Amino acid sequence: MNSEAIASLIAKNPSLKTAKDKLEAMEPGAYCIHKSWGFGQIKKYDEAAGKLIIDFKTKPGHAMDPAFCVNTLDILPATHLLVRKETDAATIAKLASENPAQLLIEALAAYPNQAATQIEVEIVFAQVFGDEKFKKWWSGAKKAIAKDPRIAVPAKKTECYFLRETPVSAEDELAESFNSTRSARRRIELAEQILATADKDSTKTDLNSILAGLADGIKTSNQLDAAQRLYGASIRDRLATLVGADIAALEPSQVSLVSNVRDLPAIVEKLPVNFQGAFLALVKEAHPIEHRDIVINLLKVSQGKFTTECINFLVENGHGEELAHTFKRWMAEQNLRAPVLHWIVKNRNSKKFAKLLGDMVSPRLLSAIFYAIDYEALQSASARRIPLADSLSEDAELIPDLLATASAEIARDLAHALLLNQGFEDLTKKSLLARFIKLFPSIQTVLSGESDTKEEQLLVSRDSYERKREELELIISKKIPDNSKAIATAREHGDLKENSEYKMAKQDQAVLMAQKAQLEKDLARARITDFKEVGIEVVGVGSVVETKLGSSGKTARYTLLGAWDSVPEQNIIAYKTPLGQALLGKKVGDTVKVKIGSAEEAYTITALERFVN
Repeated sequence: MNSEAIASLIAKNPSLKTAKDKLEAMEPGAYCIHKSWGFGQIKKYDEAAGKLIIDFKTKPGHAMDPAFCVNTLDILPATHLLVRKETDAATIAKLASENPAQLLIEALAAYPNQAATQIEVEIVFAQVFGDEKFKKWWSGAKKAIAKDPRIAVPAKKTECYFLRETPVSAEDELAESFNSTRSARRRIELAEQILATADKDSTKTDLNSILAGLADGIKTSNQLDAAQRLYGASIRDRLATLVGADIAALEPSQVSLVSNVRDLPAIVEKLPVNFQGAFLALVKEAHPIEHRDIVINLLKVSQGKFTTECINFLVENGHGEELAHTFKRWMAEQNLRAPVLHWIVKNRNSKKFAKLLGDMVSPRLLSAIFYAIDYEALQSASARRIPLADSLSEDAELIPDLLATASAEIARDLAHALLLNQGFEDLTKKSLLARFIKLFPSIQTVLSGESDTKEEQLLVSRDSYERKREELELIISKKIPDNSKAIATAREHGDLKENSEYKMAKQDQAVLMAQKAQLEKDLARARITDFKEVGIEVVGVGSVVETKLGSSGKTARYTLLGAWDSVPEQNIIAYKTPLGQALLGKKVGDTVKVKIGSAEEAYTITALERFVN
């Protein structure tokens, strides 16, 4: 913009006087970055229209009011990496490949005081290289940057990279940080970093002093929890090995820290993933006789990579047969939890685990999967994804594999279980049912029957209705607005095609809108009841049914309530469940049979009461 245009603009809008320098920088050829449109270049100023013409990557020739640009557009200096990528791409590519530390130094030159937070630096580099290439490059570049004595490396993403006036080696900086802190947790972190760069023959750091300080903190500090103390002891012992110290003289030993079996589940929850294998080896050393049963118990409550670590450990230590029996027992007891089921699903075709999994890939396993997904959905009030449900949906061969030995009747029962499952959205259920129908065309009636009853009223209690209504209110008033803000924030980070935060926020939006629609639909067809209408002649919604089990002769009492009132541990069941549907309309003396997967149970009604009594 020329001086006349700027003077005219300020005359019309005096508040722009303070932005005169910025307006003067908006000249043809200048590179800029916009909060929404990303990187671009000013091509010209259209005096007639009073607009800047800017070429953005996704919006060439875009006209913008300079007054608006003052708050939304930043003019980039010629030294900025995004500008240099356009004007000197070869040099940027060479530095990225051969000297990433120098590239960061030159990037920092564009910032005030030659300092920028790690978040700012990562955003710029991601824009320069593209998200995918950046991630791979950055993991290696950070190691080179950490070793450069000219650059101060932040401990947190919110802290700054900056150029030192006097170069200091990374080794000296770590040692200085270690000696200046009294926090045992921080000393463990720093000692691990020192170990990663230390070479006993060439290091200038007094490793014996570091070892002494670390060992003292692990032994005496009351700041450390059990997991931190154990991991710290492993770092201490690695450092002792490097300097040739006697590990046996160091207390507490790693083995002693895993000696109490009751502490182990809490410890493993907080351990770094890279230490989980070593942890299991320590358990074996500390408990040479009982370690198999201990690890199986840890597997039962395991999560994520630790599930795989436990299974590998048991197989590699000759306990595969016992593990196979345990899997079958857990499946019979409906105690197979989602992480273990997820592992079985992922490894069902593995030659390594063929003997372990045996005939587990069966309709009965699919029943266990549905139960685990439904349980996890009931336990979670949030909209978080269920990995096991995602696998069932995304793996096109999984349902055919699980139903390979199923009869049409078993497949129909499992299809009914799917329709009642709360861990899937309606569209996903239909997609999964299509896979059932492809294998068993007669199941088409299940889908059509579901469609026919979709608009029927749901009988619900006042309390369950209010819970659903509050869930809908939370989504509308809190979750959706928060998601909209997340989308807006993510959009400001630039190119939407390469913006993973934006994609995740949009996926969350789709989940929330689907949940909102389903809740609105369910509430619209809900009829609140106080269960007073039920009689005592036949089973209805609001009956307390005493039954005798055919398999054991034992007595079981079930309270049959509304569609959203299930409390399985108290034998309160919804009338929409398979058992509830089988009991409805029956009277004392009648026997009903309910089949779930391949198991069938007979229930003989011995007495009826009203819930309201």
